[in-house]
Order: sequence, then C-alpha cells, then structure tokens
Amino acid sequence: MTPTPLRPSAQLDRLFNPRSIAIVGASANASSFGGRFMQNLSGFDGALYLVNPRYDEIGGVQCHAALADLPEVPDCVLVATGLSMVEAIVEEAIAVGAGGVVLIASGFAETGDAETAAVQDRIATRARESGMPLVGPNTIGFVNFASRGGATFLTGLDLEKGFDTPAERRAIGLVSQSGALGLSLAQSMNREIFFSHVLSCGNSADVDVADCANFLVDDPGCKVIVCLLEGLAEPRRMEEVCRRATLAGKPLILCKMARGTSGAEAAASHTGSLAGSQAAYRSMIDRAGGIMVDDFEDLLEIAAFFSKVGAPSSDGSMVIATSGGAAIMAADAAETAGVPLPQPDGAVLATLAEHIPSFGAVRNPADVTAEVVNNMASLTACVETVLADNSYGLIVIPHPLAYDTATPRIQLLDDLAGKAGKVIAMVWLSGWLEGPGAAEIEASRNLALFRSNATCFTAIRLWADWHRRRSAAAERAPRLVEEAARSAVAGKLAAWGTSTIPEREAKALLAAYGVPVTGDRRAASAEEVRIAAAEMGGRLVMKIDSPDIAHKTEVGGIALGLQGAEAAVAAYEKMVVAVRTAVPSARIDGVILQHMVPEGLEIVVGARVDPAFGPLVLVGLGGVLVELMADSVTAPAPVSALQAKAMLARLRGASLLDGFRGQPAVDRRALSEIIARVSEFAADHGDVLAEMDVNPLICRGAEIIAADALLVLGAREAEDAATSA
Repeated sequence: MTPTPLRPSAQLDRLFNPRSIAIVGASANASSFGGRFMQNLSGFDGALYLVNPRYDEIGGVQCHAALADLPEVPDCVLVATGLSMVEAIVEEAIAVGAGGVVLIASGFAETGDAETAAVQDRIATRARESGMPLVGPNTIGFVNFASRGGATFLTGLDLEKGFDTPAERRAIGLVSQSGALGLSLAQSMNREIFFSHVLSCGNSADVDVADCANFLVDDPGCKVIVCLLEGLAEPRRMEEVCRRATLAGKPLILCKMARGTSGAEAAASHTGSLAGSQAAYRSMIDRAGGIMVDDFEDLLEIAAFFSKVGAPSSDGSMVIATSGGAAIMAADAAETAGVPLPQPDGAVLATLAEHIPSFGAVRNPADVTAEVVNNMASLTACVETVLADNSYGLIVIPHPLAYDTATPRIQLLDDLAGKAGKVIAMVWLSGWLEGPGAAEIEASRNLALFRSNATCFTAIRLWADWHRRRSAAAERAPRLVEEAARSAVAGKLAAWGTSTIPEREAKALLAAYGVPVTGDRRAASAEEVRIAAAEMGGRLVMKIDSPDIAHKTEVGGIALGLQGAEAAVAAYEKMVVAVRTAVPSARIDGVILQHMVPEGLEIVVGARVDPAFGPLVLVGLGGVLVELMADSVTAPAPVSALQAKAMLARLRGASLLDGFRGQPAVDRRALSEIIARVSEFAADHGDVLAEMDVNPLICRGAEIIAADALLVLGAREAEDAATSA
C-alpha cells in the first residue's frame, strides 16, 4: 500500500502564508461566521476582500458579488456559507486560480450520511485534480501569527498578543484535527507560550495533518511542530513527515487521541477519522524520529520545553531543591521516567559542600535549603558550578511556593542558564497555578516551566532520547530478501485455491524469505504415520493438517514427545477423533510429523493488514500463551533489523531474551533479522494477505527456528464472497 504523496510545501504556501484573503459569506451580522472572520482579520497585513452578492458594502468596505469580481486572485478563500453552497464555491475558486480554500461548514462525512459524504468526496477530488489545496470541511480555520492572519471564526482569543510578540518567541507550529482543542492550546498565549501557526484540518478531505505538518517542516519561523490528531486515512504519510522534520532538526511532537474503542468511535463521528492502531502509531513515529506524547495535558509544556533547549551535554540531570520533600518527589519522578541523577563529584561536590548547611543534603537531588536560595551569591555559585559540568545536561529546580519577591531569582537563573548555553527546568508545585513568577518563568528564554514532576522528567527523557534517535531516522535499510524470492512467492500466493494456507505450505513460503523452519513429513493414514515415525526416529511432534483449523491446540490437534511408531499411531487415531468431534466440518488432510525442537524461549512473530496502515508486523512473547501474556509490540511493515531489535527491547519481558533458568541468551541480532524478513513478507504481499502467524519461533542462543506458521489470504476471501454472491 503506497501512501499518497505529501503535498509540496510550495502548494500550501499561498494558502497558509497569504498576501490576500477573500471571505465568501461575509456578513454585517457580527455574530455570524462571516462576521467573525472579518473581526479576526481586521488587522491582517495583506489585502482582505469581502464576497457576498447580498451586500454592496459592509462597514464601509466594498463587498463583491463573486470571486471572479475581485481585483486580484486571492491566495486564500474562506468559505463561511452553509453546506448547500460549498460545491459551487469550490468550483469558482478553482476557476479563478485561488491559492486554496478553507471550508468551515460541518455535516459532511463525519455524520455518516452517504449523500453529504459523497459531496465531500467530490470536492476533495476536484481539489486534488486542480492542484488547489482544500482545508476542511468541518474546520475552524487557521491563524498565521507572522502575517497577523486570524483566519478563524472563533472568538475570545487574544490574537493581538500573539501578533505583537517578537517572532523568535513564536517558535511552535501547531496542527490539529480538532479545531477547538487546537485553539484551546493557542490560548496559552496568556501563559507566555506563543505559536508561529495554528492550523486546523477538520475532516481532512484533502489537506490533512501530515500535509500541514510537512508545510511547517519547511517554514523558517517554526522550530518545533506539535500535532494533535484523532486518526489519519493514510498514517504512513506522517512517518515521512516525522523523518523530514527530524532530519531538519525540528522536533515533531504528536499526541494521538482515540486510543480506546470509545475514543475511536467518537473520532469516527467527529471527523470521520479512522483511529488506527495506537501501538502502530507509536512504533511508526518513534522509528521516524518523532516524539509521541500520551496526554493532551502534557503536550503544551513539553513543546515549550523543546522550543528552548538545544542538544543535551549528557542524559543526566541535577535537582537543586529547597525542600527535602520536593527533592524526594523529584527523585521518584526521575526514576519512573528513566532520567539518571548522577551523584556530584569534583568541583560540583566541593561547591555544594561549601554552601549547603549541615541540615541540607549534599547529593543529587540536593536539598540546598532556603539559606542558599535566599543568598544570591551562594545560589549563583551552586548553579554556575553545576551548569559548567557537562555530566549534567539540565538542572531541575522545584518551585514550591509562589512569591512576589521571586522575580530577581528568576532573572538570575535565566541569566546563568543563558551564559552556560543550557536550560533550567522549574517545577511549579504551588497550588496557585498562575501565581507570581509563573508568567515570568514561561517568558524567560532559558527557563522551562512544568506543573508536575512527572511531566518535567518525561520531557527530559524524551529530549535526550530524541537526540539519540536523530541519526537513525535517516536509515533506509536495504532489503534482505531477493526480488526473485518475492516474485516466486507472489506467484504461489496468487495460485492458492483457499483463503487459509496451512502450516506445511506456509513454512515453505516463509523459508523462501530466509526464515528458518522445521522440517516435516505429511502422513494421511495410520500406516503412513507408522512408516514415517519409524524412519524419522527420535522424539516427535504430531500436528493435525487442516486448512480449516488455525489454532490446533484448542481442538486436540497437537501431540508432543512421541517416541516410536506405535506411540505415533495411537496419537494419530486419538487426534483424528478429537478433531472431528471438535470441528465436524473441518477438512482433514492428515497429520504432520516433526522432530521435537530443543526447549527455548518462544516468540511469536505475526502480521495483519490494517485498514489504515496496511501491513503491520507484531512481535511478542508467549507461544501458545501469547494472548494471556499480552506482551507484544506492533509496527508498520517492513521493519529493518535495527528497528526489529528496538521492538524487542520494548517488550515488557525483554529481559527473558538475556537467558533464564539455564537457557542461553537469545542472539538478538539473529532474531531481529528473522523478524525483518517476516516483515518484508508481510509488506510485499499485503495486497493479498489478511494475517500471518509464525508461532512459536523457538529461540535458543543463536539457534532460532519457526516450529509453526499460518497464512490467511484476505483478498481471496473477498473474491470468493463476490463469486458466490
């Protein structure tokens, strides 16, 4: 499944950086959508045109009957009319050569109504055919703070404050499917956090979150990109945006809503979005260098932090607290987030010991007590010494109380951090959330404000992790599987006569991709079982051979540790009866005999085809207990061996790979390559594959072998259904 190419930023530049804007549906009614657009664009520094055939002028400004009557072709057309007029206006905008259209009307695909969904499809198709970008429908518009372009109908926003703020402080570009939530973040201007752009996509009929974020990658005023989304029709496009942003040195921070079933249903009704797999989003964003944030409430503070920090000198942080309790809280949060707190030595240890009184704590976290904080010379000495030590990438200072007298200390800390080229994180612990000092910290260039220790240390971990992953984002690993093997397997899959490919044939197809599999023999009668068992010798495994049975254990279709021909025959006869009783309709082709594989760690490697992502590869622990253990990681296929290794590291039970109860450590490099080969299989044949299951993959040191496999062809099922209809 090849994703639709991203819209080039140049195609969106006229729309989002307009020199001229036309409001279709302009109105003398100040409370109407058209009237509110006019109010928010009153300070626009380009040309503003009003279009409505019902008026000659509005508030002394000429009103035109149609877009064709304007003195110039508008860069941006804001459509503030009802649904019934939208198609005609889009056609008119295309005809005059407009730079783009923003549709605010709702009632399209998000309602589930086939007729209005068809209207949305038609206008999106026309926009793509013409090359004219279309934003919406069901959007609240956008704001470009550089051009004073408040192209939104929402009121109650202090846009002037953002417009008047120096450009260097407007470092964050925000993209949101939800217009209201996006602009709720934009209200952080009252917290001294400012944006270059706030872009809302709504239903994303044409331009979506990925296109908007891609535009911000190329915008020189944007240093950090924040994306708030519910779901994407083609999420793989966002992977390319993350990669481009990372290579450009711009952190892209994404918060994905609709993580559960209820949220996914709400997303479908809100913007018509397909929520998609949360685990797949995380893996995709991580490997492309993006940053995934779980909570909307954390998004703003983490983005503001990234807009201020440079590259860390180390992963370690130093906590300088004035309270023993605050120091303990910080230590707990650091440990939970995985942020190291190196103990001081050398000059840092000596300076802290010199200035911290005996009832404080000379360690990390340090309790410097109120004596040091109230003594500017002591505070300066302690902070300067820690900032100069590159074993500390950052200082964290818990701020327990809001004081009117805090301003001089805030200014001092900002100056010290600026001279050192570092940032100091301040954790606001006061219940007075907007008390004295909060706005001053937010406005400081070298101080970052957090309202919880958890968010602070999560941000620090994400920061260090992002800089480690930046080089990996450029990785384009070569294929492991030859084209000849891909072509041969594709031919066999196309010729397959049923929707389910059972174990023996499935393993043969996987072996063509370099996946090590167990050898076996098929037997279709008791006598054939007797002969095969006698010739094979040793301890054997017997499995039912049926294209109608996916899970053999559940129907008595597996027997282990069979020694000798008589035991094999007895197991065969018992198995056939058990399976026929459990699944009377199943076709039984016989049994498969294999040698017992030495005991090892059981891994499952599977794949399924997701409606949004296409093929997804899954890695988990557990073998037959995989559902019970529920320890798995999912990623869009294909993955490289390096990416597969990272997936293994994310398993909760990853330590089992290092050996347990006398078992040797699993060769992670070899296992990662096998996972990569399975993922290539899934990616290559996702057009016909519904799901695949390699379970168990038995791992003992460097000896790794697939003991069972199953392939299900989704396209075949669809064809069969169509034929029988």
